[in-house]
Amino acid sequence: MTAQDSATRAPAISVRTGTSLAAAAVVAFSLSFPATVWALDGFGPWTSTGIRALLAGVIAAVCLFVTRVPLPDRRHWAGLLTVAGGCVIGFPLLTTLALQTSTTAHSAVVIGILPLATVVISSLITGRRPSRTFWTAAGLGALTVAAFTLQQSHGLPTIGDLYLFGALIVCAAGYAQGGRLAQHLPGWQVIAWGVVAALPVSVLVTASALPAEPVHLTTKAIAGMGYIAAISQFGAFVVWYRGMAAIGVPKASQLQLAQPLITLVWSVLLMGEHLPVLAPIAAVVVLACIAVTQRAGA
Repeated sequence: MTAQDSATRAPAISVRTGTSLAAAAVVAFSLSFPATVWALDGFGPWTSTGIRALLAGVIAAVCLFVTRVPLPDRRHWAGLLTVAGGCVIGFPLLTTLALQTSTTAHSAVVIGILPLATVVISSLITGRRPSRTFWTAAGLGALTVAAFTLQQSHGLPTIGDLYLFGALIVCAAGYAQGGRLAQHLPGWQVIAWGVVAALPVSVLVTASALPAEPVHLTTKAIAGMGYIAAISQFGAFVVWYRGMAAIGVPKASQLQLAQPLITLVWSVLLMGEHLPVLAPIAAVVVLACIAVTQRAGA
């Protein structure tokens, strides 16, 4: 660890606090799909992606400037660019395109495979291998989510599913790299530098999309855009990466197995969608898998 890392790294926190932070982030992330649908009430998919990243970048830049945070060490730049490409640009764009043809409930369940993808990529990056019990529980949770997805789409993936699978791969890379970086930098700086690094792309996408996708401001659109920019794109990541640094990428990522199920509840309460009959069964299996992964040794 460099002197700069030692000076900027946040104080260590307990495993219980780290788990609570990661769980709080999962709840915050679970509202992202409904909020994105609301944003699409007044913004096009490309415009929505550009503006959410642009607003988050401005918020982050102000925070970095006010707190006088020095530039990150050069060895961290590649990881930060992965966070920018996966979590700031790739995932929001691909999921927004998917939500034009898929329901929030269905999209949330597809993304339920994200925890397993995150662990796989993290293991490849760090060389750390969770226990066999962990892999078994994580695999069963992902298999449950995949089976539920295919049942909902009658066994055939849709174009929306292809967008979603692409989204989970790039997001998993961003999560894994962000979790690794949070061992050296405070979690809020990881996402802050990520959205700032994405600003050139955010500005370009916004400037190019606005003429082609006219904006119709509605209450839903403004509320949705405000949430995905301030919370989904920045605030939730602050506690997410902080939690990851405390309990590790594998265990933190498996908490996200619950995210699709929470989003299902939001889709019923906020979007008027119908709860699939098999959802409660999937929920029980997934929650059991989460419990096992949190107790499994390294």
